[in-house]
Amino acid sequence: MDVGAHNNPRTVEEVFRDFKGRRNALIKALTTDVEEFFQQCDPEKENLCLYGFPNEQWEVNLPAEEVPPELPEPALGINFARDGMQEKDWLALVAVHSDAWLLSVAFYFGARFGFDKADRKRLFNMINDLPTIFEVVTGAAKKQVKDKSSISNNHSSGSKSKPNSKSSKSSKTQAKDEEEEEEGLDEEEEDEHGETLCGACGENYASDEFWICCDICERWFHGKCVKITPARAEHIKQYKCPTCSNKRARP
Repeated sequence: MDVGAHNNPRTVEEVFRDFKGRRNALIKALTTDVEEFFQQCDPEKENLCLYGFPNEQWEVNLPAEEVPPELPEPALGINFARDGMQEKDWLALVAVHSDAWLLSVAFYFGARFGFDKADRKRLFNMINDLPTIFEVVTGAAKKQVKDKSSISNNHSSGSKSKPNSKSSKSSKTQAKDEEEEEEGLDEEEEDEHGETLCGACGENYASDEFWICCDICERWFHGKCVKITPARAEHIKQYKCPTCSNKRARP
């Protein structure tokens, strides 16, 4: 089910890359692929687990049969609660267990490969710099962006429109005020976006990347993560992210 660990010693960086690959896979299952994930978690089946792999692929499957398993196992029986609670609450619960599983796998590798105190601390700090899966799935990691409607029709990270200065000021004073105001807006926008995280991959905002905001849940996404280009965004009147597009009433 999982390739597991190699026999060769692994560095902190290698374990962190493994962590990020698994994390991206689980985030994908709980956000962009949520409809497929929901369907695979049939409560009529046996105990199922959600696995994330280093190649950023995810899988819903039965737990490993060997005892003890090659790697720590994810939460067992996630499918049983699927229809017994609100979908968002169920996804949040799976996200919490997924976070716990990722940490257990990472520090299993740390123990197996003999990481000392400094290495363990460095690994934890690298992991802790990323938002948890729970934070990404619930939107808690997203910093609220002000004046949403003024930012390029909510479809990109474009600059805010510049307010007009009072006409009573002289043209020289007005030009200076406008320049200072524009600089202030640029700094404000940078601050607002600086801690904005993609709702799909959980990575930070970057000014050179195209972003798009969901008009329903108000989460921001990399265009590449939701397969939306700037040209395509120009023709979208109301953008719905994959999660909101897939939401519908379920028994």
